Amino acid sequence: MTRARLRRNVRLICALGALLTVVLPGVTRGQTTPPRGPSERQPALTLPDPAAPSSSPADRTSRLTHVVRSGETLSAIARRYGVAVASVREWNGLQGNGIRAGQRLTVYARGGARPTRTASRRAARAAAQARALREAQEPRYKLDETGAVVPDLRAEAAIIYNPETGQVLWEENAQDQRSIASITKVMTAAVFLEDNPDLLREVVIQRADVYRASTTHLRAGYKVIVEDLLHLLLIASDNAAARALARISPHGSAGFVGRMNEKAAELGLTNTYYADPSGLLSANVSTAYEMARLIAYVASDHRLAAIMQKPEHIVTVGRRRITVHSTNQLVMKGDVDVLGGKTGFIRKAGYCLATLLRLPQGGPQIAVVVLGAKSNAGRFWETRHLFNWLASRANDLFGAPLEAAGN
Repeated sequence: MTRARLRRNVRLICALGALLTVVLPGVTRGQTTPPRGPSERQPALTLPDPAAPSSSPADRTSRLTHVVRSGETLSAIARRYGVAVASVREWNGLQGNGIRAGQRLTVYARGGARPTRTASRRAARAAAQARALREAQEPRYKLDETGAVVPDLRAEAAIIYNPETGQVLWEENAQDQRSIASITKVMTAAVFLEDNPDLLREVVIQRADVYRASTTHLRAGYKVIVEDLLHLLLIASDNAAARALARISPHGSAGFVGRMNEKAAELGLTNTYYADPSGLLSANVSTAYEMARLIAYVASDHRLAAIMQKPEHIVTVGRRRITVHSTNQLVMKGDVDVLGGKTGFIRKAGYCLATLLRLPQGGPQIAVVVLGAKSNAGRFWETRHLFNWLASRANDLFGAPLEAAGN
């Protein structure tokens, strides 16, 4: 009987032990380490700081500066960095979605994640552009057949031309016929102004004007005055503006291109041919020599020269104000006296620039044309290098030394 009672007590004790192990697991685990005594330092009780960077890579954020490009919207920027539009507005103190080209926006983007293929391509492209810029900033020279130091051209063709005397001061491949892209718009402006149009006439933009226009600030239904269309044409290189001007001209769209070619023939530009008023078609062709003559001719019209010298212009469409900036970086920087100029780019043409410049200290006018440069920055630096080289030889050419353009 005593043995039976003892067995029952043992089973009861075992059952109680198993129950304690299930219900109070912390008690049994806690016995593996000695309990902390009252004399030992206790850890401070703190709440996590929401402003402190997280140790988790997926939760880290990076503060970035985004420079707004022409035509870019706030929603497109937000999508690019994977953030909300409202957040971008809050970070930058914006009241609405209105932003302008060149504006700097602060963006807090998630970091730590593996770069996407698109981001990797973008980084590689940025690195290549940085290398190209460093290379373009360095002037290159070579010896010609007479042993004289002359420019070593990176672009496909270029010329330095004196429009007052008709003298070619330097050239390379200047008679080669090439695609000229949006330099086409110089002739578009000249032909449009032939009939002395009403610059305050209001024009309604049509769907055909903006269809596949590539670069434009206009939308179908916008009401814009002619004067603003000319500013969009020559400052922002707006393709829809070129189409609208051709359409409302006395010639109509098709007849306008015909008149552009007639005008080229009248000016003796025998290697120049136009296929459309915007320059989007690669069939718009000319030579560096003929574009030097044309830019000098067009810049002699004060109405067009005044537009081409502007770094920016504001177009009012209803209650909306559109600020456009010059595509000509020589105008934007302002350290060279630009009397007229026009940029151009399509893949077939490369990066092009036709400018009429005045040499320092009241020097003579010179036309500098660069066709087929390898990069956007390259065409402007190539022009600067040619300008500076000519300024260094001004004593021989013009009888007085001149200052070089700033870098």
